[in-house]
Amino acid sequence: MDAIAALRQGIASVFFGNPLAVDRIVCCLLARGHLLIEDVPGVGKTILAQAIARSLRCSFSRIQCTPDLLPTDITGVAVLDRASGSLTFRPGPVFANVVLADEINRATPRTQSALLEAMGEGTVTAEGQVHTLPSPFLVVATQNPSDFTGTFLLPENQLDRFLMRISLGYPAADDEAQIILQQPARSALARLQPVLDAQQVLALQAEVDAVRIDPALIGYIISVAHATRQHPQLQLGVSPRGALALAQASRAAARFAGRDYVVPEDIVDSIEPVCAHRVVLRAGGSGDVGARVARLLREVLESVASPA
Repeated sequence: MDAIAALRQGIASVFFGNPLAVDRIVCCLLARGHLLIEDVPGVGKTILAQAIARSLRCSFSRIQCTPDLLPTDITGVAVLDRASGSLTFRPGPVFANVVLADEINRATPRTQSALLEAMGEGTVTAEGQVHTLPSPFLVVATQNPSDFTGTFLLPENQLDRFLMRISLGYPAADDEAQIILQQPARSALARLQPVLDAQQVLALQAEVDAVRIDPALIGYIISVAHATRQHPQLQLGVSPRGALALAQASRAAARFAGRDYVVPEDIVDSIEPVCAHRVVLRAGGSGDVGARVARLLREVLESVASPA
C-alpha cells in the first residue's frame, strides 16, 4: 500500500467523522504546513490530532492551553546552573515533531504569540540564542468558536501561520454509532501503530516540493489572490504569503492524489481551507461569517477564468 494511503487509512480507523478532514490533515503534513481545527467541543478535534501523531514514528507533545499558560510554558526557559553560574536552556513542549495545541484560543494573545516564530521559521529564540526545532514539524491547533466563554480571538498574523483552517461538523448517524460502540479515544487510538518515520515524512515532503505547477496555474493563483484584494466586500484579501500557501497546498493535494503535477481542481479544492481565514470582511452585512466568506471565495473563483 502507498505510504500516504496507509497513513490516511490509519487515521480514518480511529476518526469516525468528516473524511475530508483526514485528507486535509495529511495534506498539511505533506506541505510542511500547520492546521487549525475550529469547531464546537466533542466532535473529535483532539482525536484527529492525536491520530496523526500516533501514525508517525516521531516525537509528540500536547499543550493544553489555558488563560494562565505562559509563553515559556510553550517555548522553554533558561535556568541558572548554580554549579557553573551559566544559564541552561530547557526546551518546552514545542520541541517535538507533532505538537497539539489544544483549545489554543483559551490562551491569552501573549501566549499565543509564542508560537509565531516556531510555526513561521521552525526556531525558538531564548536569551539571545536561536534553537532549531525538529524536522518534520507540524502544529495541529484546536479552538472553540469565538463566541464561547473564555476565548481570545487569534489575531490575523497568528491565523496566517496556519496553512489550513477546517471545521469538522457533526458526524453522520452511522459514524456516531461507531463512536459510541468503539469509543476510539479509549481503545482504538491506543492500538494505532505508526506507519511512517521522520525520514519517510521528509522524503514525502521533498516529493511535494518537486510536484510540477504550470506557469498558467501560477498565474491563476495570482489572479485569484488579486481578485480577493479588489473585492468590494473584503477589507483584507489574500496576501502573497497566502498565494504561496495556496500553491503549496495544491502541490500537496496533487501528490495526495498520486500525481506529480497540479491541475486546476487542486487549487479550487484548496482555496477555502487555505484562504478563508486569511481574508477579512468589511463592516456590515449579516449572517454567519464563515458562510459569507465561503460564498465570496466562490464568487471570486467564478470571476477568474480557469486555465484549460
